[in-house]
Amino acid sequence: MEAEKMELKLYNTMTQQKEVLIPITPGKIGLYVCGITAYDFSHIGHARAAVSFDVLYRYLKHLGYEVNFVRNFTDVDDKIINRANERGIEPLALSNQFCEEYLVDMGALQCLLPTHQPRVSDHMDHIIKMIEKIIEKDCGYVVEGDVFFSVDKSPNYGKLSGQMLEHTRAGERVAVDSRKRNPADFALWKAAKPDEPSWESPWGPGRPGWHIECSAMSAHYLSPKFDIHGGGADLKFPHHENEIAQTCAACEDSGVNYWMHNGHVTINNEKMAKSKKNFKTIREMTDSYHPLALRHFLMSAQYRSPLNFSKSQLEHASEALYYVYQTLQDLDEGLTPYRELMSEDGGKAEQTPEAKDIIKKLKGEFEAKMLDDLNTAHILTGAYQDALKFINASLSKLKKMQKKQRLSMLVSLVEIEKAAREVLDVLGLLTTLTYAEVLKEMKLKTLIRAELGEEDISQLIEERITARKNKDFEKSDQIREELTRKGIALMDIGKETVWRPCFPSQADSSN
Repeated sequence: MEAEKMELKLYNTMTQQKEVLIPITPGKIGLYVCGITAYDFSHIGHARAAVSFDVLYRYLKHLGYEVNFVRNFTDVDDKIINRANERGIEPLALSNQFCEEYLVDMGALQCLLPTHQPRVSDHMDHIIKMIEKIIEKDCGYVVEGDVFFSVDKSPNYGKLSGQMLEHTRAGERVAVDSRKRNPADFALWKAAKPDEPSWESPWGPGRPGWHIECSAMSAHYLSPKFDIHGGGADLKFPHHENEIAQTCAACEDSGVNYWMHNGHVTINNEKMAKSKKNFKTIREMTDSYHPLALRHFLMSAQYRSPLNFSKSQLEHASEALYYVYQTLQDLDEGLTPYRELMSEDGGKAEQTPEAKDIIKKLKGEFEAKMLDDLNTAHILTGAYQDALKFINASLSKLKKMQKKQRLSMLVSLVEIEKAAREVLDVLGLLTTLTYAEVLKEMKLKTLIRAELGEEDISQLIEERITARKNKDFEKSDQIREELTRKGIALMDIGKETVWRPCFPSQADSSN
């Protein structure tokens, strides 16, 4: 797909409006996203940021852009040091552990690896050089081995977040310090303290403040001026505001053309956060839900909107995705007897007009939503559901068709499958596993949530069959209803009874 022919509109936090993406270098995009502070397992709020910008990354590639995607790890920070001290281990050992755990979670969620994943501890030289430039420009000052940024020297400070300088306060991670010229001044470098990791600098041993790392690493891997900077909405102030001030002070030709921020995941309408102890870790959720179901849930609202977490919403996402994969599995099985026939035809048969129309609408609706600021809300409904319904309706008709008509329908179904798979792929909902393998994994997660094993299901099915033979329909219905409450639907197909996941009738949206 040619990017120039597709106008992607993105909401720019700086201008507070949607703008057509015009890259600095035609055909290329520089993208920097703030990553995690690695001191614990990541929660689904972190997952939402990762999935939101993975969708952006995938869609930019889909449009034909060459993307240089940088996502950092903060592996030197007060929280890391405090947690490491609690556990009696080295801070860098702790942060390394949780950087690796994060990558495991990202792999499960089908998030593509960024082009670069820099860590603070590996870029001290770049950070120190940038601080030196800031001091040279008289925008930073040294106090007893600490270095602070002077916000009074930044005339546009507060433009991104809308925070006026007289209303700003010290950053969340920075205690008010009487040595500051302005209470809003923030640390660029912190003098070493006993039993803390430190690095040599012109101001004595110490470590970076929180904000300088992203300015230094984005400038190193992209340039001081690049296309898109992303992160969670909570980073607008002070983190991103301070980034802008630092980079502008250190580099003459600097700036970000598009600032993007994803909305929070909330729980009971309150932001999910480790500090509030109301969070659900990614690992906790993927222990009992398929990672693709979690990813689908995280895309169920437009990325800028808040997303309220509930088990029922996750169940809905899981059920919807199971239906998609079951339909594609049924299609794969339905096409199998005709593969040789299609091969002999050599591509001569044409799609039906109805199929062409379905594919056109599916692709058109998908692109229209994605081009409008990556609107993934209800992305697998509408035309996508129409395509799945067409597949289900057509499979049962194949045997009754004449050869020419059947070939045309077979070609149509193959092309609809390609279009459906392309949408899943761009959304990161397609894996290297077969449809059957994904369905098997999703059923296993259902059993975990239901606290049942396959043998338990088999036994209950046998009990139900026996009850029906004995005309004990009350017991038969009771078994079915008990399983439905646990998210397991029994289906009688001919003389056989099979099961599949369903939305549990006991699910409570407040859970």
